[in-house]
Amino acid sequence: MYKAPKSNVAVARAQDASQQAVWLIRLFALALATALMMYAGAAFAKGAPESFSGLAKKLLPTVVNISTTQTVEGRVGPEMPQLPPGSPFEDFFKEFFDRNGQQAQPRRATSLGSGFIVDASGFIITNNHVIQDADEISVILHDDTRLKAELVGRDPETDLALLKVTYDKPLPAVEIGDSDQLEVGDWVIAIGNPFGLGGTVTAGIISARGRDINAGRYDDFLQTDASINRGNSGGPMFDMDGRVIGINTAIFSPTGGSVGIGFAIPTSTAEPVIRQLMKNGEVRRGWLGVHIQTVTDEIAESLGLDKAKGAMVASVIEDGPADNAKFKAGDVILSFGGVPVPDTRDLQRIVADVEPETTVDAEIWRDGKNKTLKVVVGELKRDSEQLAKLAPETKEDGGERAIEPLGITVAAITDKMRERFNIGDDEGGVIVTDVSATGPAAEKGLRPGDRIIQVSQSDVKEPADVIRKVDEAKAQGRKSVLLRIQGAQGVRFVAIRLGDG
Repeated sequence: MYKAPKSNVAVARAQDASQQAVWLIRLFALALATALMMYAGAAFAKGAPESFSGLAKKLLPTVVNISTTQTVEGRVGPEMPQLPPGSPFEDFFKEFFDRNGQQAQPRRATSLGSGFIVDASGFIITNNHVIQDADEISVILHDDTRLKAELVGRDPETDLALLKVTYDKPLPAVEIGDSDQLEVGDWVIAIGNPFGLGGTVTAGIISARGRDINAGRYDDFLQTDASINRGNSGGPMFDMDGRVIGINTAIFSPTGGSVGIGFAIPTSTAEPVIRQLMKNGEVRRGWLGVHIQTVTDEIAESLGLDKAKGAMVASVIEDGPADNAKFKAGDVILSFGGVPVPDTRDLQRIVADVEPETTVDAEIWRDGKNKTLKVVVGELKRDSEQLAKLAPETKEDGGERAIEPLGITVAAITDKMRERFNIGDDEGGVIVTDVSATGPAAEKGLRPGDRIIQVSQSDVKEPADVIRKVDEAKAQGRKSVLLRIQGAQGVRFVAIRLGDG
């Protein structure tokens, strides 16, 4: 059948519709690709804010300047020069200095720092070192109102102090954030009173986390390149949501000014302290009653752990919480109260955060397997060293023997050995009498006079016990053997590489 051809107009319209559909598809694809790129950029790289002015305007009223005064001993006048005995000038100078000498006069010293309001009723947080030894403490608000402050409580361990002021209306308070959510590279701003200049805002990033600057046993500082100087101490560090995530505390500086390395106490450390100071005016910390040491790769391998982790119990304090819970030297604490323990420093902070008299579960590694112990946490006393009292060991005589795989020579503890190495009558184990300078024991710092108390977590009483445990470790394919040593450094565990001897 004959069909008439389509008109040119119909053909053109069909082509136009087809082209429009193609262009719509292309535009949709382009828009989708752009959206995906913007989403990916937002997810993986948050750019610098255009301005910090909005945050600064909101947060400046929550930050205060702190001024303290204290009485210090005055300086005496010039001292009489040193003259040879019998000098003809001695009487002359003595009479002059007696007549014109100055008496030491006390004087008033002033220091400046920063702080921030944590409660609208007038509670303020600052560093302990800002108000330490102060006779009077004044707080200057953002509008230059000066208020007398009362010291509510302090915690030298974390360098934090809580002040209280009275005001006729509620004060603007900060919001405490979670420092654990911060990552290296995140933007932060610091506000404080550097060199007494008043409310000053600086910005930077988190340069590092978990810094230990040897300030105390709970060191876990945030490091930042935001400019922090003298006078910033006690001031807040904010995240981009305007929440406090750190308290500016210290700087590293050869010159005394900012060189881009500042340190802040994270709120993960500070928040429990602030809470206790507001509630009780003091801080009560948990205490486990153990001496601990780091789990090295060698120690982990000798104990059958899959990797170096946890905190190893070097000794247990007699009648302490751990002793009552049946902890043993050589246990590796893997978690405490449900919180994983990555290393020894973390264990100290985790235990300290537990309320005393609380019963918690402690997961430990013992004899090649996991075990759970229940422990009633004690209270850490500042005025007590709470040292370990080591149980006496039994003694048994034996000959001197060289243990070549370790590079040491050991002997039983005889009366002669006790006299030679000044060993107490109730101290046991075997004595190290010689250490090969090129052996594996020397690499770990063993010295003649050290006592080996345990090998592979088993007590040893004579050289034959040490040899047997070393042979067992080699037979099991171990690359190292774990020794418990009593020496000048105290009691510690040492994993020594097994040599070819």
